[in-house]
Amino acid sequence: MSHKLLKGKKGIIFGALDSKSIAWKVAEEAVANGAKIILTNAPIALRMGSINELATKCNSKVIAADATSVSDLENLFLTAMQDFDGKIDFVLHSIGMSVNVRKKRDYTNLNYDFLIKGLDVSAISFHKMLQVAFQLDAINDFGSVLALTYIAAQRTFPDYNDMAENKSYLESIARSFGYHYGKHNHVRINTISQSPTMTTAGSGVAGFDGFFEYADKISPLGNASAEDCAKYCITLFSDYTKLVTMQNLFHDGGFSNTGVSKELIDILGKKK
Repeated sequence: MSHKLLKGKKGIIFGALDSKSIAWKVAEEAVANGAKIILTNAPIALRMGSINELATKCNSKVIAADATSVSDLENLFLTAMQDFDGKIDFVLHSIGMSVNVRKKRDYTNLNYDFLIKGLDVSAISFHKMLQVAFQLDAINDFGSVLALTYIAAQRTFPDYNDMAENKSYLESIARSFGYHYGKHNHVRINTISQSPTMTTAGSGVAGFDGFFEYADKISPLGNASAEDCAKYCITLFSDYTKLVTMQNLFHDGGFSNTGVSKELIDILGKKK
């Protein structure tokens, strides 16, 4: 059900690859709630994914932009402001990549060139995006910027590898830039720590299926879906959360505050 929470608002969605992507679901929800959007991803991702299908559905423009390139980001924001005939109200950063994970490098045997590349794509790109928007004065007062993260930034999940460091840095940027952007023109910046989600990127992590099931059995409400995450994003883009900023917001069915569930205890007890 749409409540038109974003009626009249304009936004940019980074990272929609295919229909499993959280960014894809956010784009659909944003448009259903009255927003106009521009979709963007790296040129190689545009070739690999099916974003043009989403663009047609959402009546939106697609602008190729490498989020690690300041010049690409400048072009993106300037073009968006021109197309929207004004500033932007919300932005979603849904970008993450670890070359070490892709290459199946163990955490105790990382390739540091891979590490730096992943950090640039997954976290530094967030600072670049915010800095470009800040310097171009591209976001309206009380605009909202969100980035997607994971609880591995606070807790150890062995197979999450160096993505844990990427997410930690991402969350720190949200807090630090959130202060400066809040003082500048009340732009709010938050991260959403989402449950393990059956996306194309998530399923690339070793042992993901077991990991997903474990989280689902721990969480009193179960894992949050991509669709539910998208709805949560809409509330944080809306005017109902105008004073929420610099927060890491857990959207995980209660996983982050649960030590162990009776269901898991019962399962482990039966194995003895």
